[in-house]
Amino acid sequence: IFNCSMISSLVTKHARQPVIHVLFTLHSLLPFLSFFILSLLSALVLVLFGGRQKHTGKNSVPVRGDPHVLMVGDPGLGKSQMLQAVCNVAPRGIYVCGNSTSTAGLTVSLYRDPGSGDYALEAGALVLADQGLCCIDEFDKLGSQQQALLEAMEQQSVSLAKAGIVSSLPARTSVVAAANPIGGHYNRGKTVSENLKMGSPLLSRFDVVFLLLDIPDESHDRRLSEHIMANRASGGKTSSAQVGRSNKSDAETSILLERADMPLSERLQIRAGEATDPIPAVLLRKYISYARHYVHPTLSAEAAQTLQDFYLSLRSQSRAADTTPITTRQLESLIRLTEARARLELSETATRSHAEDVVEIMKHSLVDTYSDGLGNLDFERSQLGAGMSQRGAAKRLISALHAHAQQTNQKQFDLQTIRSVAERLNIKVMDFEGLVSSLNEQGFLLKKGAKLYQLQTV
Repeated sequence: IFNCSMISSLVTKHARQPVIHVLFTLHSLLPFLSFFILSLLSALVLVLFGGRQKHTGKNSVPVRGDPHVLMVGDPGLGKSQMLQAVCNVAPRGIYVCGNSTSTAGLTVSLYRDPGSGDYALEAGALVLADQGLCCIDEFDKLGSQQQALLEAMEQQSVSLAKAGIVSSLPARTSVVAAANPIGGHYNRGKTVSENLKMGSPLLSRFDVVFLLLDIPDESHDRRLSEHIMANRASGGKTSSAQVGRSNKSDAETSILLERADMPLSERLQIRAGEATDPIPAVLLRKYISYARHYVHPTLSAEAAQTLQDFYLSLRSQSRAADTTPITTRQLESLIRLTEARARLELSETATRSHAEDVVEIMKHSLVDTYSDGLGNLDFERSQLGAGMSQRGAAKRLISALHAHAQQTNQKQFDLQTIRSVAERLNIKVMDFEGLVSSLNEQGFLLKKGAKLYQLQTV
């Protein structure tokens, strides 16, 4: 039951900054966060509202409108707390942990009733979260269960074929996942796929990927610790805070670093002494339900042109053979997030300003993906595969192994032989065993035993 006057007063009261008050509801430490994390929180807000699901025809496959977000970062940065906050605010939210979840627990299971002998279906987390939100913590520990998400995240359905029963259950849900990198610390010299040991088919399902890095900063750490101590001492009430922001990156010619006239980072800033008014969680939940049920925004011509120009700019920077593949999935992600941005203001039309906000959020996500360990932007890195230098080294190594196999008529190589071939070609990488493991995951080398690999390209 919606109170229309309550919803109207909420929109009028928070019309100046409709995003910032929702962000405060999700995270009490907002004044101390850098804009990269502010962009993440903004993306989480857009996931709560979601885009518009499209049906192009009676017998056609619907185009999904639910965006997916992946958080990758060092332990202890509050990823689980953000998932819990988003799940509590969502009208229908399911929270699961990857280290205690099975494939049947995620999708659907089939069991036989001992009394009647009939078969019955039991819905998993993705099916229970239909038309809602599914938060998956410890996403990197799902293991083989990750493959069960491929169909649900893109087709938004779960298919089952067991014991003569063939069925398809709806799973129209947004997936918000949090993962820790292998080794406990994110390595900026590697890509997202290499840090998580996760395949590209699953990573490509996520609309935006954000990195959370624990970088020591004396002033930031001091203010954050004072805020936490004051929050504990005041019985869980959020204390007032002074605002600090991270340093701006140096200007470059890339489209990802071009500043807007009034960037989102400045509009989300809270000025010193400014009073904040977080929306109560109960009212925010009603507000989200109202927006998802009654508001179905469409793109204006100006918003569509803004998104198209940004997409074409990304495509123009990825023309090289080894660059990150920018496909129509990125364009569809921009459309979904822009529609969610319009829903946030209960607007039936997505304007140019809505599209510009989403473009800025996407820029910050891609900057994290492209950035290397030296703080530079390397546009030949890919979040779905290996980095530029490692991909080039992998191609040279596979070519050399192919030539060596033709000369010796030998398809299997031990790790020492592969290393000697790499040294002969002067291939120098930071993690050679990681390079070989990446070739194994990509199918070029097949692991046959302890430090023994078989070349698959012969």
